[in-house]
Amino acid sequence: MAAEFSLRPALPTAADWIAELRAVVMRPDLERLGRWDPVRVRERFLNAFQSDHTFVILVEKQRAGVIAVRPEPEALWIEHFYIAPGFQGQGLGSGVLQRVMGESKDHRPFRLNVLQGSPARRLYERHGFVLETEDPVDVFMVAA
Repeated sequence: MAAEFSLRPALPTAADWIAELRAVVMRPDLERLGRWDPVRVRERFLNAFQSDHTFVILVEKQRAGVIAVRPEPEALWIEHFYIAPGFQGQGLGSGVLQRVMGESKDHRPFRLNVLQGSPARRLYERHGFVLETEDPVDVFMVAA
């Protein structure tokens, strides 16, 4: 059973915390793919971060993760979906994904990309995402 959680709009001041969370969560996959760079992983996020459409995931008032849903003309892109290691494996990711997708009144498909070999791909497949295209590093998925 997933922990109860809430989603709070992210403030611009959350950027450093999210960049650090991103580095921690993505490190195993980036190392496996030979792409780990501790500076680049943070800078890449910080250079593009926009708090619009980004939500901090709270569990018992603790920051447990983050998710962004960026609207594009043809799709809603799920980005920066990171669950802190201490909260992984408890159904929190599924709960957040179900809420975000279930509460959407938009009829555009959801899209995302995940790194090749990432265990997160199984989470997305359980929620209806299917392979759209892939390359040696990224897997692009879509869900109606």
